[in-house]
Amino acid sequence: MGIEVNFEGKIALITGASSGLGARFAKVLAQAGAQVVLASRRTERLKELRAEIEADGGAAHVVSLDVTDYASIKSAIAHAETEAGPIDILVNNSGVSTTQRLVDVTPEDYNFVMDTNLRGAFFVAQQTAKRMIARAKGDPTKKHRIINIASVAGLRVLPQIGVYCMSKAGVVQMTKAMAVEWGKYGINTNAICPGYISTEINEEYFATEQGQKLIEMLPRKRPGKPEDLDGLLLLLAGEDSNFINGAVISADDGMTAM
Repeated sequence: MGIEVNFEGKIALITGASSGLGARFAKVLAQAGAQVVLASRRTERLKELRAEIEADGGAAHVVSLDVTDYASIKSAIAHAETEAGPIDILVNNSGVSTTQRLVDVTPEDYNFVMDTNLRGAFFVAQQTAKRMIARAKGDPTKKHRIINIASVAGLRVLPQIGVYCMSKAGVVQMTKAMAVEWGKYGINTNAICPGYISTEINEEYFATEQGQKLIEMLPRKRPGKPEDLDGLLLLLAGEDSNFINGAVISADDGMTAM
């Protein structure tokens, strides 16, 4: 007995795959046997990642995707299925943030965060789910997985990133709504809420005095690593998560327990 990690024959679409957690998710699923479709605006970075995955024996495809553009979402998902096949797993990962007090947030700041983190995530999931539902109606035994990447910031307010917190709280509720509505079609929708994870995007900040003060406030005084999410990703993407639907799971080293 053990967690199923054989994803042979599965197609996984990962948004925001050009860096950070998205790139890690893609590598992990490819190593487990899935064909991965790498999606973001930075296609040159995606091509580099595809080369890494293929050099490691995996299979990867590249599609251009701007999650703030509805037409781009529809086109990218159609391209993904034409290129690789029907999508079995969606890792809905694209995300951005700004840092300022709420009184300083401009309409442009607000739209920048919400259009990517909430609106974009919703329509990527919606357009993917439409295709999953159509397949499930033809074959009720089909099983699909949607994994929305939220954040501990969607569960508790963190200073200076209020709009980001609001957007990720929306992703949490969105996940639950999708689970209720789409579960009858064999789609399990769950959310991962990472805590502070060290990636190339923030590692310089963690090395600063302010970053070190933040780390000192964490339960075990350490940020996570991208690989700390591997097991949870594989669980939620695989057959062993058959009874897990609408779950919102923190992976934060105890941060939300404080």
